[in-house]
Amino acid sequence: MAKDRSNSQDYGAPLRKLLLSVMVLLLIAVFLLWRIDSPRVERFRAQVTDRIVPNFDWAMAPVTGMANLLRDFQSYQRIAEQNQELKRELRRMKEWKEAALQLEEENARLLDLNKVRLDPRLTFITGVVMADSGSPFRQSVLLNVGARDGLIDGWATMDGIGLVGRISGVAKNTSRVILLTDASSRIPALVQPSGQRVIVAGDNSAVPPIDFLENPSLVRAGDRVVSSGDGGVFPAGLLIGQIAKDPGGRLRVRLAADYERLEFLRVMRSYSNEPVSDVSSVLTPARATFQGSPQTTEVVDE
Repeated sequence: MAKDRSNSQDYGAPLRKLLLSVMVLLLIAVFLLWRIDSPRVERFRAQVTDRIVPNFDWAMAPVTGMANLLRDFQSYQRIAEQNQELKRELRRMKEWKEAALQLEEENARLLDLNKVRLDPRLTFITGVVMADSGSPFRQSVLLNVGARDGLIDGWATMDGIGLVGRISGVAKNTSRVILLTDASSRIPALVQPSGQRVIVAGDNSAVPPIDFLENPSLVRAGDRVVSSGDGGVFPAGLLIGQIAKDPGGRLRVRLAADYERLEFLRVMRSYSNEPVSDVSSVLTPARATFQGSPQTTEVVDE
């Protein structure tokens, strides 16, 4: 047994050397054949290529598949990167769209402020609404203009269309505006075209009622309500709103100002009126005047 194993080892080593030598000679021959520059050899090379290469398609299939897979993966990666970039651009476009809408809205409000026809003797300053109290018991907003801008308690404030309220409290850089809807607000007004004098009394609702109306039969829904200027507090002719009736039949004022979007307010400078030093007395003269009128009418009727 030992002799047979040694004989196989003795024959195996020379056989491997012989095969290796033949392989090397074959490769050298192929190299030399492919390097020979002759038309006859070129035709032979073409015939060999046509016969051998098509038969090796099965061997190249895995390599071709891996190459296609790598190319598809790279293409998918590029598509994913482009998708992420498009998403980022879309978010930026949405931000720009929101900023453009806000600027468009602010521009429209400023244009409305510039289109209002008021008494040419009046001057004004426009302030930005900084905060809204939002309290059910107090309706007010804060402006970014104050004593440094020459503001005085009692001055009227408007948005682009109608009267909003009055200044009630002035600091150096800010001021408080009591809205017409506040329960403490009492504005002497005039109903057009009937000429009826009334008080627009805030009750913390979006549609404040009117008080001290002498002849309700002369007032119709849709009639225009403007400030009367009585009491020397507000200038006359400032638009407040239109007459409307609630389900109970009470006359109210549908305010012209857009209270849901108070962004800019125009503070009307009225130096012709006497400045108010006591905020609590801003509306006292007007209220006393209108409280006296109905009593006088009742006495005359009696």
